[in-house]
Amino acid sequence: MDWAALVAEVNEYGCALTPPLLTPEECRGLSALYDDPSRFRATIDMARYRFGAGQYRYFAYPLPDEVAELRAAFYPHLLPIARSWAAQLRREAPWPDELGDWLARCHAAGQVKPTPILLRYGAGDWNALHRDLYGDLVFPLQVVFGLDEPGADHTGGEFLLVEQRPRAQSRGTATALKQGHALIFTTRDRPVRSARGYSASPVRHGVSTVRSGRRHTLGLVFHDAS
Repeated sequence: MDWAALVAEVNEYGCALTPPLLTPEECRGLSALYDDPSRFRATIDMARYRFGAGQYRYFAYPLPDEVAELRAAFYPHLLPIARSWAAQLRREAPWPDELGDWLARCHAAGQVKPTPILLRYGAGDWNALHRDLYGDLVFPLQVVFGLDEPGADHTGGEFLLVEQRPRAQSRGTATALKQGHALIFTTRDRPVRSARGYSASPVRHGVSTVRSGRRHTLGLVFHDAS
């Protein structure tokens, strides 16, 4: 991938869409995991918790090989962005070079639950704007993969990103997540230029209403949960 272009886009908009990284067969294989409850540690009904409508499942350890490999492959490329943002916001950058070492720090702090997630939406389902913060140790970027094809497998269901800019109205970004493509996006906040250098701009994400069909996505969060 052209990481220089992706980094520039993440810095400009808070998100960046990759080229296709998974084949349709790989996407269907990942989607099919949803029907095997033994792979997961928890199932969340979004309507019950007023998170929206639809359902998602957190993977259990050990993660499926392809999920673990994708998580490990993205981390070193996202790490320079995370460290740069921390420097701009005058924050600590606690993330070591290796994902395994970072997850070990999470586990030592009591954040031991795996956070990679498989989501399933049907017609009428949606996801409220939120941030995926699971403890004190947080990685500032995450990745979501589209596992179905918009316009063929479902309509609607665009990925939404809303940024509260300092002393300005919010800015929204909508992305139709194509099958096999991944969207890199901000977990909590990101630096934006201000009169005093940089300010933290809070960011939330969600999913617009699915109008028809079924939509699956794979979410990669790079910190574990307490």
